[in-house]
Amino acid sequence: MPDAAATDTLPILLVPDPRLRAKARPVAAGDADQVRALAPRMLDAMYKAPGIGLAAPQVGAGLRLVVIDLQKEDKPAPMVLVNPEVVAASEELAAREEGCLSLPGQYAEVTRPARVKVRWQELDGTRREIEADGLLATCLQHEIDHLNGVLFVDHISPLKRNMLLRKLAKDLKAKARE
Repeated sequence: MPDAAATDTLPILLVPDPRLRAKARPVAAGDADQVRALAPRMLDAMYKAPGIGLAAPQVGAGLRLVVIDLQKEDKPAPMVLVNPEVVAASEELAAREEGCLSLPGQYAEVTRPARVKVRWQELDGTRREIEADGLLATCLQHEIDHLNGVLFVDHISPLKRNMLLRKLAKDLKAKARE
């Protein structure tokens, strides 16, 4: 009999799943129970992957919900963001290597605004706002992109994107044969 905990982990969708390209709808009051149940399962899937961020569309839920944990000094510090939005971005840009749980093993340097201000709600409805730079700014932008059907590879040149997507397809085929 399979381990219940193992089968309970949310599967992370992989490119080219069309659900990764769909725009997620805002979380409404009627979604509260679903979102409260989904958030800890998303964190679990993110930690097991392992990753530092996961958006609801990556687990097949078309809701504007994101979980992030940069685990500074190896201490869990999970953030759950309901209906997050970038409300301000710096003109200054920063380049950072990005990867994605929906494109396993693929990385590319992406240029984004160096600093962002993001507004969201907590699970209890409390409104929050944060000004972020560095890895957190990149992670916030990356995950909010997912809510709009945008992947990090959309921010790189078509040549690099095609090379990366071909490599991913080849890697996934090889893994399927194992």
